[in-house]
Amino acid sequence: MTAPLVRVTQLSKAFAGVRALEQVSFELQAGEVHALMGENGAGKSTLMKVLAGIHARDAGTIELDGQPVDIPSPRAAQALGIGIVHQELNLMPHLSAAQNIFIGREPRRLGGLWLDEDRLNAGARALFERLNLQLDPRVRVGDLTVARQQMVEIAKALSHQSRVLIMDEPTAALNTQEVADLFRVLRQLRGEGVGIVYISHKMDELQQIADRVTVMRDGRSIATVPMAGTSTDEIVRMMVGRTLDAWDRVVPDTSAHPVVLEVRHLNRRGVLKDVSFSLRRGEILGFAGLMGAGRTEVARAVFGADPIDSGEIRVHGKRVGIRSPQQAVAHGIGYLSEDRKHFGLATGMDVETNIALTAMPSFVRAGLWLDAAAMRSTAEGYVRRLGIRTPSVQQPVRLLSGGNQQKVVVAKWLLRDCDILFFDEPTRGIDVGAKAEIYRLLTQLASEGKAIVVISSELPEVLRLSHRVLVMCEGRVTGELAAAEATQESIMQLATRREAVLQP
Repeated sequence: MTAPLVRVTQLSKAFAGVRALEQVSFELQAGEVHALMGENGAGKSTLMKVLAGIHARDAGTIELDGQPVDIPSPRAAQALGIGIVHQELNLMPHLSAAQNIFIGREPRRLGGLWLDEDRLNAGARALFERLNLQLDPRVRVGDLTVARQQMVEIAKALSHQSRVLIMDEPTAALNTQEVADLFRVLRQLRGEGVGIVYISHKMDELQQIADRVTVMRDGRSIATVPMAGTSTDEIVRMMVGRTLDAWDRVVPDTSAHPVVLEVRHLNRRGVLKDVSFSLRRGEILGFAGLMGAGRTEVARAVFGADPIDSGEIRVHGKRVGIRSPQQAVAHGIGYLSEDRKHFGLATGMDVETNIALTAMPSFVRAGLWLDAAAMRSTAEGYVRRLGIRTPSVQQPVRLLSGGNQQKVVVAKWLLRDCDILFFDEPTRGIDVGAKAEIYRLLTQLASEGKAIVVISSELPEVLRLSHRVLVMCEGRVTGELAAAEATQESIMQLATRREAVLQP
């Protein structure tokens, strides 16, 4: 029996003690499109980055054509014929298509003194012809559509004589016709014997292009099945097969509470498509969806961090114009970014300064001097209220644990008296014990009348916290679920469905 093109056996990888891959096994045949599926954080991209030489494996073996190989770097992967096209394309927009394809390997003449433009462009043109692609190799990459840029990336991988092509969410920014063009190219490469690993969450696309699918969950490979004859429901069950920890939870009835935030028909070209939702006082609204669904983009648009093309925002029933975070804060809206260290904290400052940042003018007396005693007393009050573990409010915030840093960000927005709070990935990078504290804090804030939106990639977290769940896919709201009807399966069904589901 012919050995598979790629065989991964018992592969493990950890980052700072956190296990990202645990004894993963995977096989890719020549002339196959093999889909890799799983929730965010399942380990798909990490596995592919190990194959592409971006990360080194900790344990396990990798075989190519039945022979063990070591892949210490991306250059080593290229030499072995393994190419990867990342979701975030790795091109230089100011260079031509041909220059991007052969960068660092440009043909030279006159003893290497001069770039041979004719040979450079001819080499790129030959690759485009192989892909049946009408594209001028001299065109500036920055002037191309995302779909055309992706074709340049594929040509770049093929220029290394790639026999293995890894594609990570390749259709995230493509329209229907562009997807069809990509699939034509992939089928052609499959017919030439190239093995393609295709990472995607889009069930309908996988049914069109994939031969087999491997499902990953929590850093492990769960199963490999043929795509033909395997139902979407079965794949979803494999993806979300975790059991939730039991907890006692009573979901309050907030249906009679006043609406504090209403978003109507929010649009931003290529990002958000007719997004509408409402949020009531004392409610926790969960935003669920897979990577690229548009959840963070909604929060940033409402907060004024990103512009919108059309739509309206109403706060306490009044239409408001929010074109900057300052205007959002003035309307009582706070946003806790998923990247708290870059966008939520001043890591070079202490705890009390971070807490006071959003309300610093209130501590200035006579427009001349800062009332340090009042600032310290206020910060100490929030440390007690939120249970922030710190030796003192003068402690540099960078020295706190992730959970306590998150509480400092919460304190900052509470001090500013924001009654609408967006929490984007509130427990990312936080240990299990600290997660429970954040959960209790969010529930407590809602019981005090704060209106909260929780954006999370962890479905158990969404289910544990939310009174309602809004599900997004590709910039659209595809469904809304009450807490009583929300399950991991029902959320994933909506998260992989492009069309909106009309609510009764």
